[in-house]
Amino acid sequence: MPPHSARALSLWKQNLGCVPASVWEQTELETLVLADTGLTELSDQIGAMQRLRMLDLGHNALASLPEAIGELEGLSDFLYLHDNRLTELPAALGNLRKLRYLNVSENAFEEFPPAICSMAGLLELRASDNRLSVLPECLGNLGRLRELHVRNNRLTSLPDAVGSLRDLRQIDLRGNPLESLPESLAQLPMLDKLDLRWVTTFDEPLWMEALRARGCLIYW
Repeated sequence: MPPHSARALSLWKQNLGCVPASVWEQTELETLVLADTGLTELSDQIGAMQRLRMLDLGHNALASLPEAIGELEGLSDFLYLHDNRLTELPAALGNLRKLRYLNVSENAFEEFPPAICSMAGLLELRASDNRLSVLPECLGNLGRLRELHVRNNRLTSLPDAVGSLRDLRQIDLRGNPLESLPESLAQLPMLDKLDLRWVTTFDEPLWMEALRARGCLIYW
């Protein structure tokens, strides 16, 4: 799709510092790219963009998001929030139950945002390069999840609820100070890649042999 059409607008690398008022008038947009534009805040007028399917806010300096972003209930394809200064997400973000891809990597999260647990449509979640020490049990609510990327955090384990994610194909845990992993991972029928590179803090448990035996690739 071209950078600017009736349904798509890209202001990538425009270094504008703020979103021009004229953008909020284009309520027919389905794709809006505001990546790397020097944004430090986002207007609550974003809530008027009801037809958006994809929103890219990556590579900015956003420290917070307005509650109005939760009004984009038609957002179904991608939401990029990576490489910002976010420490939390608005509770209203949990309204985005059709969203399939969420990237919140390279922020400053110390606690996993609870709103993500309500985003039941997620197929892929990227939360790498943050400061997370715990993932919540409510992660088990994401029953459609296929990929979980949480490398370079401070995780020492995973919640038992991960074992209920029956569609999970890939887990990226690189660079975490893991002390253990739940044995329920061995029961995930679709898991075909478990990435534990740069993990030096615990020994491989015996149950991982069952994963290998059925073809799951384990990188250590």
